[in-house]
Amino acid sequence: MSDSPGTAYDPPEGDIPVLHADHEILVVDKPAGLLSVPGKGEALADCLIARLATAFPEVLLVHRLDRDTSGVMVFALTPHAQRHLGLQFEKRQMKKTYVARVAGRIAEKTGEIDLPLIVDWPNRPLQKVDHAAGKPALTGWRVMKAGDDETRVRLFPKTGRSHQLRVHMLALGHPILGDPLYAPEHAGAYPRMMLHAEELRLRHPDGGRGMQFRARPPF
Repeated sequence: MSDSPGTAYDPPEGDIPVLHADHEILVVDKPAGLLSVPGKGEALADCLIARLATAFPEVLLVHRLDRDTSGVMVFALTPHAQRHLGLQFEKRQMKKTYVARVAGRIAEKTGEIDLPLIVDWPNRPLQKVDHAAGKPALTGWRVMKAGDDETRVRLFPKTGRSHQLRVHMLALGHPILGDPLYAPEHAGAYPRMMLHAEELRLRHPDGGRGMQFRARPPF
């Protein structure tokens, strides 16, 4: 399923930038507008993992980025690596940094958003804040540059809930610009959603060596 219902799926063309590849892991810079995994039906078959499989037939999924988010994604090339990386995500040992452009001026320099999230069933795949039934979700943020109409921020998700950064920034009163789901009133003015996975820190499945991968935001 496309994670932006109501918008036509028109995936970008071109090669996928490979940031790193070895005997266990593959790290790429995912373009915005491309699904991480196939959706339902032939129209949503084109996706990142399918494209990667042409050059890396052994590729295995570890995590996802939303269709409209770009940036660093890691894939496993062996079952061992898939388990190892999956546990790092599960135990919150994987360190992720995102860059976003959001609506409005954020006056403070840094902060943290601690709001539990749950799927909004009548409007799925949208998520919503729910203090009674939601799962814990925690996001740190730091302002990079604040203007009158928008702010550039770095986001540090401590948990990995679906649409976490998008819902948390909306709840803060500063939705991500170009977001077709949570800020449709702004979306038409931007060529894409202004959210990019800038950096990923992990331990290599073969030996545990710490590694850091970065991809510069294209906006």
